[in-house]
Order: sequence, then structure tokens, then C-alpha cells
Amino acid sequence: MSVTQPAEATRPTPAAEPGWLRRLGASLLHFARRAPLSAFWGCVAVLIVLVAIAAPVIAPQDPLMANFRMMAKPPGEAGWFGTDQVGRDVFSRVIHGSRTSITVAVAAVLLGTTLGAVWGLACGFFGGRFDTISQRAMEFMQSFPDLILAMAIAMALGAGTWTVIIAIAVTRIPFGGRVIRSVVLSLREMPFVEAARGLGASNARLMFRHILPQCIAPYLILATAHLGVAIIIEASLGFLGVGIPPPTPTWGNMLADSLNAGLVPPWWLVLFPGLAITLTVLAFNLLGDGIRDVLDPRLRGSV
Repeated sequence: MSVTQPAEATRPTPAAEPGWLRRLGASLLHFARRAPLSAFWGCVAVLIVLVAIAAPVIAPQDPLMANFRMMAKPPGEAGWFGTDQVGRDVFSRVIHGSRTSITVAVAAVLLGTTLGAVWGLACGFFGGRFDTISQRAMEFMQSFPDLILAMAIAMALGAGTWTVIIAIAVTRIPFGGRVIRSVVLSLREMPFVEAARGLGASNARLMFRHILPQCIAPYLILATAHLGVAIIIEASLGFLGVGIPPPTPTWGNMLADSLNAGLVPPWWLVLFPGLAITLTVLAFNLLGDGIRDVLDPRLRGSV
């Protein structure tokens, strides 16, 4: 005799798992509740990135167009941020400079932190002589100040966008390598790694399947926190004349160009590029601090 199932058992149940958009919204709301200050500066960072993406649409003028009838005009007469010594609109140059500076910083941080993370993963997993030699190489790289090392690489390779990206990326490699290595050293002796090794998993599977996913949180923290440092290095290289060559507008180049206006440059040529650098670096640094506080389990009770 067949047993009939109750109607409730055969009734289709709604999807238990929410969509990716709902999960993303819940994660952002949780982050905003745990770290409201970092969430605010995260919104500022997102706004700056959106302005950089839409720079050709937002900028009222061509950043390279000179107007010799409006040279060195203060804000209000020729534009919101005034004009420089050859009549170019400072507001348009600041907007386009954000595009260049953020693009270089993001590319350099992703390249350098990723290479450093892979290097640190290999060092922490294999250990031995390879780890010892790698650590001495990282210590040698960290013995130079970031700006000095980046400037030496940029001068050796020549001026250009990719040169600046590579120069900044090299300075980020040892930081990513040492942090990820410390994480891997604590993970490779965990029971789930030992169980996978006992089941016959290869070294590549242990590294990329079981250990690497646990390193995503510190990788995101490193990448976010180093964006501000990369922006400062890029602006410093441009100010010293070894960064992206003119007439490409960058915040560092704009500060360097202000020195050509005289012994005491007009205040608007210094204030607005410097303010853009300050706000951007502050936004990314505080966003990185908030991400660290939320993702670090040792700080969850003190946020």
C-alpha cells in the first residue's frame, strides 16, 4: 500500500538563497553599520572614481586647450578653479588628472600586490632555502624608501605611463609578499590542509584550492590601503619631473607646473590639486582601515 505524502511536502518552496544583488546590498549595509566613518569615506572614494571615469563628460573644457587671454586668472573670472599660467582651465585639469592618477595607482597596486601575494604564497608554502633567499630579497627592496626606489626605476626606464606603473608596482611587491607569507605560514599547518594532503592532493591544489581563498581578505585590505600610497608616489614622481610627462594632466604635474608661475605661485594652482590628492588618499586609507576592521576576526568585537 502506497503512502501519500502531505501536500505541504510537495509544495514548491521559494528560493532560500537570495540573489547576488541582495547579498551585495546586505554586505554593504553590514559594513556601513559596523564602520560608518569608513563607509562614508568609501562613498567619497566611489564618487572620485566615478568622476575619473566620466572625466570627458564632466570636464567643461579641454584640459590641454590654452587661452592666452585668460592667463593666471583666479577662480570666478575664468572658471570654478581659475586658470593656470597659459590659460588652461584648472577645474578640467583636476578632473582629468584624477583619471590619470587613479588609473596609474589602481594598475600599480593590482600588479604589485598580486605579484607579491603569489611570491608570498610560494614562500610560505614551500619554505626552506627558497623562502630564506626570497625574504632577503624582500628586505633588500624594503631597505629603500618607496619614493627613492620608484624614482630610480622610473629614471632608468624612461618617462611614460607604464614606466610609472611598473616603478610603483615594484615598491608594493615586498609588502604583499610578507603579509601573505605570514598568513600562509599559519594556514599550512591547519587540519583541513593536513587532511587534503593526506588524501593525496598535489601542492598546486593545496596552494590554490585550499590556502589561496583564505588569503583574499588580507589581499583586499592591502590593495585598498596601498592605493593612497600609490597616489602619493605618483604625484611625487610627477612633481619631481620623472613621472608621466606633460602635457598629460596629473595632480603631480599640476603642482610642478605651479612653480613656473613665479617664486610665490598663485594659491589656486596649489590648493586644488593638493586638495584632490589629500581627499583621495584620505578616502582610500580610511576605507582600507574599515575593511580591515570588519574582515579581521580579532577586531570584530572592538569596531
